Amino acid sequence: MVLSEDLWNHFSTLTDPRKSNHNKRHNLGDILVLTILAVICGADSWVEVEAFGKAKKEFLKTFLKLPHGIPSHDTIGNLYARLSTREFESCFVGWVNSLVKTSGGDIIPIDGKTSRRSHDRNCGKSAIHMVSAWSTKNQMVLGQYKTSEKSNEITAIPELLKMLDIAGCTVTIDAMGTQKKIAEQIHKQGGTYVLSVKENQPKLYEKISSFFNAAEGKIFESMWHTKNSTIDKKHGRIEERRYIVLPTIYLPLLKLNWMGLQSVAMVERRREINNKISVEKSYYISSLSADAKKIGSAIRNHWGVENKLHWCLDITFREDDSRVREGNAAGNFSILRHIALNLLKKETTAKVGLKIKRSTAGWDHAYLAKILKFEPDCPVSLALK
Repeated sequence: MVLSEDLWNHFSTLTDPRKSNHNKRHNLGDILVLTILAVICGADSWVEVEAFGKAKKEFLKTFLKLPHGIPSHDTIGNLYARLSTREFESCFVGWVNSLVKTSGGDIIPIDGKTSRRSHDRNCGKSAIHMVSAWSTKNQMVLGQYKTSEKSNEITAIPELLKMLDIAGCTVTIDAMGTQKKIAEQIHKQGGTYVLSVKENQPKLYEKISSFFNAAEGKIFESMWHTKNSTIDKKHGRIEERRYIVLPTIYLPLLKLNWMGLQSVAMVERRREINNKISVEKSYYISSLSADAKKIGSAIRNHWGVENKLHWCLDITFREDDSRVREGNAAGNFSILRHIALNLLKKETTAKVGLKIKRSTAGWDHAYLAKILKFEPDCPVSLALK
Protein backbone atom coordinates (compact mmCIF):
# COMPACT_ATOMS: atom_id res chain seq x y z
CA MET A 1 0.00 0.00 0.00
CA VAL A 2 1.48 3.35 -1.02
CA LEU A 3 0.42 6.94 -0.68
CA SER A 4 -1.35 8.80 -3.48
CA GLU A 5 0.90 11.50 -4.91
CA ASP A 6 -2.01 13.94 -5.20
CA LEU A 7 -1.81 15.43 -1.70
CA TRP A 8 1.96 15.96 -1.68
CA ASN A 9 2.03 17.34 -5.22
CA HIS A 10 0.00 20.37 -4.08
CA PHE A 11 2.46 21.11 -1.25
CA SER A 12 5.70 20.17 -3.00
CA THR A 13 6.44 23.81 -3.89
CA LEU A 14 6.91 24.70 -0.21
CA THR A 15 10.29 26.27 0.47
CA ASP A 16 12.26 24.15 2.92
CA PRO A 17 13.34 26.63 5.66
CA ARG A 18 16.22 24.42 6.77
CA LYS A 19 19.48 25.88 5.48
CA SER A 20 22.15 23.20 5.77
CA ASN A 21 22.11 19.57 4.71
CA HIS A 22 22.95 18.67 8.30
CA ASN A 23 19.50 19.90 9.30
CA LYS A 24 17.78 17.97 6.50
CA ARG A 25 18.14 14.42 7.78
CA HIS A 26 14.36 14.01 7.40
CA ASN A 27 12.51 14.71 4.14
CA LEU A 28 10.14 17.68 4.12
CA GLY A 29 7.48 15.53 2.41
CA ASP A 30 7.83 12.82 5.06
CA ILE A 31 7.33 15.33 7.87
CA LEU A 32 4.35 16.99 6.19
CA VAL A 33 2.52 13.71 5.51
CA LEU A 34 3.41 12.33 8.95
CA THR A 35 1.93 15.38 10.69
CA ILE A 36 -1.22 15.39 8.52
CA LEU A 37 -1.85 11.71 9.29
CA ALA A 38 -1.12 12.25 12.99
CA VAL A 39 -3.52 15.21 13.24
CA ILE A 40 -6.23 13.20 11.43
CA CYS A 41 -5.75 10.43 13.98
CA GLY A 42 -5.98 12.68 17.04
CA ALA A 43 -2.59 14.32 17.59
CA ASP A 44 -2.88 17.85 19.00
CA SER A 45 0.80 18.61 19.67
CA TRP A 46 4.25 17.89 18.23
CA VAL A 47 4.93 15.39 21.03
CA GLU A 48 1.81 13.48 20.02
CA VAL A 49 2.87 13.60 16.36
CA GLU A 50 6.18 11.94 17.29
CA ALA A 51 4.38 9.35 19.45
CA PHE A 52 2.01 8.57 16.57
CA GLY A 53 4.96 8.15 14.22
CA LYS A 54 6.76 5.74 16.53
CA ALA A 55 3.61 3.68 17.15
CA LYS A 56 2.88 3.46 13.40
CA LYS A 57 6.48 3.28 12.15
CA GLU A 58 6.13 -0.04 10.29
CA PHE A 59 2.92 1.14 8.61
CA LEU A 60 4.43 4.50 7.67
CA LYS A 61 7.54 2.87 6.18
CA THR A 62 5.34 1.28 3.49
CA PHE A 63 4.89 4.68 1.81
CA LEU A 64 7.28 7.17 3.45
CA LYS A 65 11.06 7.15 2.98
CA LEU A 66 12.00 7.84 6.65
CA PRO A 67 15.78 7.55 6.00
CA HIS A 68 16.56 8.28 9.65
CA GLY A 69 13.40 6.96 11.26
CA ILE A 70 10.72 9.10 12.92
CA PRO A 71 11.81 12.72 13.52
CA SER A 72 11.72 13.99 17.09
CA HIS A 73 9.02 16.40 18.24
CA ASP A 74 11.66 19.14 18.48
CA THR A 75 12.67 18.57 14.84
CA ILE A 76 9.04 18.66 13.72
CA GLY A 77 8.22 21.74 15.81
CA ASN A 78 11.32 23.65 14.65
CA LEU A 79 10.46 22.98 11.01
CA TYR A 80 6.89 24.28 11.32
CA ALA A 81 8.06 27.26 13.39
CA ARG A 82 10.18 28.37 10.41
CA LEU A 83 7.95 27.24 7.53
CA SER A 84 6.29 30.16 5.71
CA THR A 85 2.64 30.33 6.72
CA ARG A 86 1.82 32.37 3.61
CA GLU A 87 3.26 29.67 1.33
CA PHE A 88 1.42 26.97 3.30
CA GLU A 89 -1.85 28.92 2.96
CA SER A 90 -1.36 29.28 -0.78
CA CYS A 91 -0.63 25.57 -1.24
CA PHE A 92 -3.68 24.74 0.85
CA VAL A 93 -5.96 26.79 -1.43
CA GLY A 94 -4.48 25.10 -4.50
CA TRP A 95 -5.15 21.69 -2.98
CA VAL A 96 -8.75 22.58 -2.06
CA ASN A 97 -9.38 23.92 -5.57
CA SER A 98 -8.45 20.48 -6.91
CA LEU A 99 -11.07 18.88 -4.66
CA VAL A 100 -14.10 21.16 -4.97
CA LYS A 101 -15.79 23.62 -7.27
CA THR A 102 -17.34 26.70 -5.70
CA SER A 103 -19.48 27.72 -8.67
CA GLY A 104 -23.23 27.18 -8.88
CA GLY A 105 -24.52 29.51 -6.21
CA ASP A 106 -22.35 28.41 -3.30
CA ILE A 107 -22.65 30.49 -0.12
CA ILE A 108 -19.20 31.32 1.29
CA PRO A 109 -19.17 32.68 4.86
CA ILE A 110 -15.95 34.41 5.90
CA ASP A 111 -15.18 34.80 9.58
CA GLY A 112 -12.26 34.90 11.98
CA LYS A 113 -11.26 32.83 14.99
CA THR A 114 -8.59 33.45 17.61
CA SER A 115 -6.45 30.56 18.89
CA ARG A 116 -6.60 31.64 22.51
CA ARG A 117 -3.46 29.99 23.87
CA SER A 118 -1.19 30.76 20.92
CA HIS A 119 0.04 33.95 22.61
CA ASP A 120 3.45 34.18 24.27
CA ARG A 121 3.61 36.87 26.94
CA ASN A 122 7.36 36.40 27.48
CA CYS A 123 8.03 37.33 23.85
CA GLY A 124 5.25 39.93 23.64
CA LYS A 125 3.52 37.82 21.01
CA SER A 126 -0.26 38.10 20.72
CA ALA A 127 -2.55 35.18 19.91
CA ILE A 128 -2.96 34.43 16.22
CA HIS A 129 -6.27 35.17 14.52
CA MET A 130 -7.17 33.04 11.51
CA VAL A 131 -9.72 34.37 8.99
CA SER A 132 -11.31 31.45 7.13
CA ALA A 133 -13.64 30.95 4.17
CA TRP A 134 -16.15 28.11 4.39
CA SER A 135 -17.97 26.42 1.50
CA THR A 136 -21.59 25.75 2.48
CA LYS A 137 -22.11 23.57 -0.58
CA ASN A 138 -19.02 21.41 -0.07
CA GLN A 139 -18.82 21.64 3.75
CA MET A 140 -15.09 22.35 3.57
CA VAL A 141 -12.59 25.09 4.39
CA LEU A 142 -11.72 26.91 1.15
CA GLY A 143 -8.84 28.95 2.53
CA GLN A 144 -7.49 30.92 5.46
CA TYR A 145 -5.30 33.93 6.18
CA LYS A 146 -3.42 34.45 9.44
CA THR A 147 -3.39 37.78 11.26
CA SER A 148 -2.01 38.78 14.64
CA GLU A 149 -5.19 40.44 15.94
CA LYS A 150 -8.95 40.37 15.35
CA SER A 151 -8.87 44.03 14.32
CA ASN A 152 -6.75 43.03 11.33
CA GLU A 153 -9.65 41.16 9.73
CA ILE A 154 -10.27 44.28 7.63
CA THR A 155 -6.89 43.84 5.93
CA ALA A 156 -6.94 40.02 5.98
CA ILE A 157 -10.27 39.54 4.19
CA PRO A 158 -9.13 41.17 0.91
CA GLU A 159 -5.99 39.00 0.92
CA LEU A 160 -8.08 35.88 1.48
CA LEU A 161 -10.54 36.86 -1.25
CA LYS A 162 -7.65 37.22 -3.74
CA MET A 163 -6.87 33.52 -3.28
CA LEU A 164 -10.45 32.35 -3.88
CA ASP A 165 -12.60 31.82 -6.95
CA ILE A 166 -15.89 33.38 -5.84
CA ALA A 167 -17.46 33.97 -9.27
CA GLY A 168 -21.16 33.11 -9.08
CA CYS A 169 -21.01 32.69 -5.29
CA THR A 170 -22.47 34.72 -2.43
CA VAL A 171 -19.98 35.87 0.19
CA THR A 172 -21.30 36.61 3.68
CA ILE A 173 -19.29 38.57 6.24
CA ASP A 174 -20.00 39.86 9.74
CA ALA A 175 -19.99 43.59 10.52
CA MET A 176 -16.19 43.81 10.87
CA GLY A 177 -15.85 43.17 7.14
CA THR A 178 -18.61 45.53 6.04
CA GLN A 179 -16.28 47.86 4.16
CA LYS A 180 -16.78 49.58 0.80
CA LYS A 181 -13.49 48.29 -0.61
CA ILE A 182 -14.34 44.71 0.38
CA ALA A 183 -17.79 44.97 -1.24
CA GLU A 184 -16.12 46.38 -4.36
CA GLN A 185 -13.59 43.56 -4.46
CA ILE A 186 -16.29 40.87 -4.17
CA HIS A 187 -18.26 42.54 -6.97
CA LYS A 188 -15.20 42.81 -9.24
CA GLN A 189 -14.31 39.15 -8.64
CA GLY A 190 -17.75 38.17 -9.92
CA GLY A 191 -19.40 37.37 -6.59
CA THR A 192 -22.35 38.77 -4.69
CA TYR A 193 -22.36 39.76 -1.04
CA VAL A 194 -24.54 39.88 2.06
CA LEU A 195 -22.86 42.07 4.70
CA SER A 196 -23.99 42.58 8.27
CA VAL A 197 -24.52 46.17 9.47
CA LYS A 198 -23.97 46.94 13.16
CA GLU A 199 -23.11 49.88 15.39
CA ASN A 200 -19.44 49.76 14.38
CA GLN A 201 -20.67 51.60 11.25
CA PRO A 202 -22.82 54.18 13.14
CA LYS A 203 -23.91 56.32 10.18
CA LEU A 204 -24.77 53.34 7.98
CA TYR A 205 -26.51 51.56 10.85
CA GLU A 206 -28.54 54.63 11.77
CA LYS A 207 -29.57 55.22 8.17
CA ILE A 208 -30.78 51.66 7.57
CA SER A 209 -32.38 51.07 10.97
CA SER A 210 -34.21 54.42 10.83
CA PHE A 211 -35.39 53.64 7.31
CA PHE A 212 -36.82 50.28 8.34
CA ASN A 213 -38.42 51.67 11.50
CA ALA A 214 -40.16 54.39 9.50
CA ALA A 215 -41.22 52.00 6.76
CA GLU A 216 -42.46 49.40 9.21
CA GLY A 217 -44.51 52.02 11.03
CA LYS A 218 -46.42 52.47 7.76
CA ILE A 219 -46.55 48.67 7.30
CA PHE A 220 -44.56 49.16 4.10
CA GLU A 221 -47.57 50.74 2.42
CA SER A 222 -46.98 51.43 -1.26
CA MET A 223 -43.38 50.14 -1.00
CA TRP A 224 -42.27 47.20 -3.08
CA HIS A 225 -40.70 44.58 -0.80
CA THR A 226 -40.37 40.84 -0.24
CA LYS A 227 -40.70 38.94 3.00
CA ASN A 228 -40.18 35.46 4.36
CA SER A 229 -40.28 33.75 7.74
CA THR A 230 -38.96 30.59 9.35
CA ILE A 231 -39.63 28.83 12.67
CA ASP A 232 -37.24 26.50 14.50
CA LYS A 233 -38.29 24.42 17.50
CA LYS A 234 -35.51 22.61 19.35
CA HIS A 235 -35.00 21.53 22.96
CA GLY A 236 -37.76 23.72 24.38
CA ARG A 237 -36.58 26.73 22.37
CA ILE A 238 -38.73 28.39 19.72
CA GLU A 239 -37.12 30.86 17.34
CA GLU A 240 -39.07 32.70 14.67
CA ARG A 241 -37.22 34.75 12.07
CA ARG A 242 -38.94 37.35 9.94
CA TYR A 243 -37.08 38.65 6.87
CA ILE A 244 -38.04 41.86 5.08
CA VAL A 245 -36.02 43.02 2.05
CA LEU A 246 -36.38 46.22 0.03
CA PRO A 247 -34.60 47.35 -3.15
CA THR A 248 -32.21 50.29 -2.94
CA ILE A 249 -34.48 52.51 -5.07
CA TYR A 250 -35.68 53.82 -1.72
CA LEU A 251 -32.11 54.61 -0.63
CA PRO A 252 -30.44 55.98 -3.80
CA LEU A 253 -27.48 57.62 -2.07
CA LEU A 254 -26.63 54.33 -0.36
CA LYS A 255 -26.56 52.56 -3.72
CA LEU A 256 -24.07 55.11 -5.06
CA ASN A 257 -21.65 54.50 -2.18
CA TRP A 258 -21.55 50.68 -2.31
CA MET A 259 -20.60 48.98 -5.57
CA GLY A 260 -23.19 46.49 -6.78
CA LEU A 261 -25.63 47.19 -3.94
CA GLN A 262 -29.19 46.17 -4.79
CA SER A 263 -31.05 45.58 -1.54
CA VAL A 264 -31.23 46.16 2.20
CA ALA A 265 -32.63 43.62 4.65
CA MET A 266 -33.99 43.46 8.17
CA VAL A 267 -34.20 40.28 10.23
CA GLU A 268 -36.39 40.20 13.31
CA ARG A 269 -35.65 37.26 15.60
CA ARG A 270 -38.21 36.32 18.22
CA ARG A 271 -36.94 33.74 20.73
CA GLU A 272 -38.96 31.96 23.37
CA ILE A 273 -37.02 29.97 25.97
CA ASN A 274 -38.69 28.71 29.16
CA ASN A 275 -41.61 31.09 28.55
CA LYS A 276 -39.26 34.06 28.32
CA ILE A 277 -39.49 36.02 25.07
CA SER A 278 -36.78 38.19 23.53
CA VAL A 279 -36.87 40.13 20.27
CA GLU A 280 -33.92 41.56 18.34
CA LYS A 281 -33.44 43.11 14.94
CA SER A 282 -30.41 43.02 12.68
CA TYR A 283 -29.69 44.67 9.34
CA TYR A 284 -27.83 43.76 6.14
CA ILE A 285 -26.83 45.20 2.80
CA SER A 286 -26.61 42.98 -0.27
CA SER A 287 -25.74 42.96 -3.95
CA LEU A 288 -28.41 40.28 -4.44
CA SER A 289 -31.78 41.38 -5.76
CA ALA A 290 -34.50 41.99 -3.18
CA ASP A 291 -35.36 38.32 -2.63
CA ALA A 292 -36.14 37.68 1.05
CA LYS A 293 -35.94 33.89 0.74
CA LYS A 294 -32.54 33.90 -0.98
CA ILE A 295 -31.01 36.56 1.27
CA GLY A 296 -32.48 34.86 4.35
CA SER A 297 -30.82 31.60 3.32
CA ALA A 298 -27.46 33.35 2.96
CA ILE A 299 -27.83 34.96 6.41
CA ARG A 300 -28.71 31.63 8.07
CA ASN A 301 -25.89 29.79 6.30
CA HIS A 302 -23.36 32.35 7.48
CA TRP A 303 -23.44 30.68 10.88
CA GLY A 304 -22.17 27.48 9.27
CA VAL A 305 -18.64 28.84 9.66
CA GLU A 306 -19.27 29.03 13.42
CA ASN A 307 -21.24 25.81 13.90
CA LYS A 308 -19.44 23.55 11.43
CA LEU A 309 -15.90 24.96 11.39
CA HIS A 310 -15.06 26.90 14.54
CA TRP A 311 -17.06 24.60 16.82
CA CYS A 312 -15.34 21.53 15.32
CA LEU A 313 -11.91 23.12 15.75
CA ASP A 314 -12.65 23.83 19.42
CA ILE A 315 -14.44 20.60 20.38
CA THR A 316 -12.96 17.96 18.06
CA PHE A 317 -9.44 19.38 17.56
CA ARG A 318 -9.17 21.26 20.89
CA GLU A 319 -7.69 24.28 19.15
CA ASP A 320 -8.25 26.65 22.04
CA ASP A 321 -6.24 24.35 24.33
CA SER A 322 -3.24 24.18 21.99
CA ARG A 323 0.00 25.64 23.33
CA VAL A 324 1.80 25.46 20.00
CA ARG A 325 3.15 28.99 19.67
CA GLU A 326 6.83 29.25 18.61
CA GLY A 327 7.48 31.24 15.44
CA ASN A 328 5.05 30.34 12.64
CA ALA A 329 4.07 27.06 14.31
CA ALA A 330 0.64 28.15 15.58
CA GLY A 331 -0.50 29.37 12.18
CA ASN A 332 0.87 26.28 10.43
CA PHE A 333 -0.74 23.92 12.93
CA SER A 334 -4.04 25.69 12.28
CA ILE A 335 -3.63 24.90 8.56
CA LEU A 336 -2.84 21.26 9.41
CA ARG A 337 -6.13 21.11 11.32
CA HIS A 338 -7.95 22.53 8.30
CA ILE A 339 -6.35 19.90 6.04
CA ALA A 340 -7.36 17.13 8.44
CA LEU A 341 -10.88 18.55 8.81
CA ASN A 342 -11.38 18.70 5.04
CA LEU A 343 -10.15 15.14 4.54
CA LEU A 344 -12.39 13.86 7.34
CA LYS A 345 -15.39 15.78 5.95
CA LYS A 346 -14.72 14.48 2.45
CA GLU A 347 -14.88 10.85 3.65
CA THR A 348 -18.63 10.22 3.89
CA THR A 349 -18.99 6.42 4.10
CA ALA A 350 -18.75 6.39 7.90
CA LYS A 351 -21.94 7.91 9.30
CA VAL A 352 -20.37 9.07 12.56
CA GLY A 353 -19.05 12.30 14.05
CA LEU A 354 -15.58 13.72 13.45
CA LYS A 355 -14.28 12.62 16.85
CA ILE A 356 -15.11 8.98 16.14
CA LYS A 357 -13.66 9.31 12.63
CA ARG A 358 -10.36 10.54 14.09
CA SER A 359 -10.22 7.66 16.56
CA THR A 360 -11.18 5.08 13.93
CA ALA A 361 -8.48 6.38 11.58
CA GLY A 362 -5.93 5.85 14.35
CA TRP A 363 -7.12 2.31 15.03
CA ASP A 364 -7.85 1.10 11.51
CA HIS A 365 -5.24 1.45 8.74
CA ALA A 366 -7.82 0.58 6.09
CA TYR A 367 -10.05 3.46 7.17
CA LEU A 368 -7.08 5.86 7.30
CA ALA A 369 -6.21 4.74 3.78
CA LYS A 370 -9.76 5.51 2.68
CA ILE A 371 -9.50 9.04 4.10
CA LEU A 372 -6.17 9.62 2.32
CA LYS A 373 -7.30 7.72 -0.82
CA PHE A 374 -4.30 5.41 -1.10
CA GLU A 375 -3.69 4.11 -4.61
CA PRO A 376 -1.83 0.79 -5.02
CA ASP A 377 -0.35 1.79 -8.40
CA CYS A 378 1.22 5.06 -7.22
CA PRO A 379 5.01 4.67 -6.83
CA VAL A 380 6.46 5.93 -3.58
CA SER A 381 9.26 7.66 -5.50
CA LEU A 382 6.67 9.80 -7.30
CA ALA A 383 4.63 10.47 -4.20
CA LEU A 384 7.30 11.91 -1.94
CA LYS A 385 10.45 12.66 -3.86
